Amino acid sequence: MRIVRRDDGEQFAQPCECRLAQRAHRLLGRARIPKRYEHCTLDSFETHFQGANGSLAKALLTGRKFAEGYPLETDGRGLLLTGTIGVGKTHLAVGILQALVADKGATGLFYDYRELLKQIQNSYNRQVAATELEILAPVFDAEVLVLDELGASKPTDWVWDTVAHILNTRYNDKRTTIITTNHANQPPLGAELAAGSQAFAAARAAAREETLGDRIGERMRSRLQEMCVVVELQGQDFRQTVRKASFA
Repeated sequence: MRIVRRDDGEQFAQPCECRLAQRAHRLLGRARIPKRYEHCTLDSFETHFQGANGSLAKALLTGRKFAEGYPLETDGRGLLLTGTIGVGKTHLAVGILQALVADKGATGLFYDYRELLKQIQNSYNRQVAATELEILAPVFDAEVLVLDELGASKPTDWVWDTVAHILNTRYNDKRTTIITTNHANQPPLGAELAAGSQAFAAARAAAREETLGDRIGERMRSRLQEMCVVVELQGQDFRQTVRKASFA
């Protein structure tokens, strides 16, 4: 703590910057951010490289404004970051989480969507000590949750029910959720049946990529439109153009 004197002469104690930095370090250590993404900050998010799209700069600006306005201006809303692989969605999501922890003292949690589902499924094994509730409790309660690659697992009734349980709980509690997905923010093919016959719908399904509605169901995709501000990132795969692995 350090003593600060105001202009009127009154003194008060204020946490020193070193203690705030130590607290942020502890909170980030508990956030489960993978080592691969520990370096990801808003400042290190690249928007100018060969193949970069103007949407990246807009997405970064949105991320900065979101972090600056949290929590009063965001009011429990989150972000849905959409786009093809390698455009920086996870980097941006982690960068926002790091900013919220460091600058706003928020507590956060990072989960890969597929890993979370596997942990829940594994809890049904009698030899595993953790229960489903014990796994889901921190996911429900996290002040800020980053859910990476939503829709990456094959959709089943169990997956849809689990996703609905997580998102509805956080929605009802007005907790901030930052989501990334490789799937287009569009309804499933079932919503297109009115456009023609089932044969037409089947042919169209074979000719296009699955949407977010296909992967998590239209009801939950619709819920996300209210929970999150949608941010679309476009461009070439950064890992293929700039970060391609080599020994050089």
